[in-house]
Amino acid sequence: MTADIAAAPEIRRRSRKLWRIRRSVLSWVGIAMAGLLILVAVFGPLLVPHPEAGGATVDVAGALRPPSAQHWFGTDDVGRDVFSRVILAARVSLISGLTVVVAGSAIGVVVGLVGGYLAGGTNVVLMRVADIFLAVPGVALALAFAAALRPSLTTTVVAITLVWWPWMARLVQAEVLSIRTSAFVEASRTYGASHVRILFRDILPNLTSVIVVKASLDVGFAVLMVAALGFLGAGVQPPTPEWGSMIAGGRAYLPDAWWLSTFPGLAIFVAVLGFNLLGDALRDVLDVSQEV
Repeated sequence: MTADIAAAPEIRRRSRKLWRIRRSVLSWVGIAMAGLLILVAVFGPLLVPHPEAGGATVDVAGALRPPSAQHWFGTDDVGRDVFSRVILAARVSLISGLTVVVAGSAIGVVVGLVGGYLAGGTNVVLMRVADIFLAVPGVALALAFAAALRPSLTTTVVAITLVWWPWMARLVQAEVLSIRTSAFVEASRTYGASHVRILFRDILPNLTSVIVVKASLDVGFAVLMVAALGFLGAGVQPPTPEWGSMIAGGRAYLPDAWWLSTFPGLAIFVAVLGFNLLGDALRDVLDVSQEV
């Protein structure tokens, strides 16, 4: 009976969170859009009508055909099916975006934890390094890194990761500073727990919701950054399909062959909007500051 009474507030909090999700149409839209994109990235290559469109296939006679029943999104300047390329590019873009967020979050979380927990000179040095990266526009810095290496998918991921981690580091550092003197942390110190144990067993679990929400919101922007590098020619290289490079390739044919840039652009729009709405939904569920 006592246990049931103690659990009642937690049950009410969960009920309020789920109620907010059920009542939010935009949350469901975001979940549906993000889920659809993930399914397309995983299974799309098995279902595309023209798998050969992902390579260097050339069909000059079928080039620049407008959308039709045979080619839903038309064909590009060498006759490849644009619909198939947009679907195939989803895997490249989403894998790149997710890898950037996971790798950047891992670096940022460790730097933020160490800096916020140790404070003092260590915190100052780590945060000044982060500030150096933050002082330069992300796209410009990523472009510089990518240009210094041979443009490729791996180079794109590495370049964007190098400019992404400071945002997570700053967020985690601020959260750690606010809880490093909490009673449960002081209790662990009193019992002789090591710094590593306190960081990863006591402090980090209390930051899970903040990290997950930030990471989910960042996926869409990471996809956008991958597309930006591809558009500028410093990202994934043709003939590998990638939304940004597809938009860049279609510029020369605007406005007549509008479909070359329009459909990859819409794919980027859906990805960014979907993951932003998904992040908002996760915040409603996980963020304790939303509890009333």
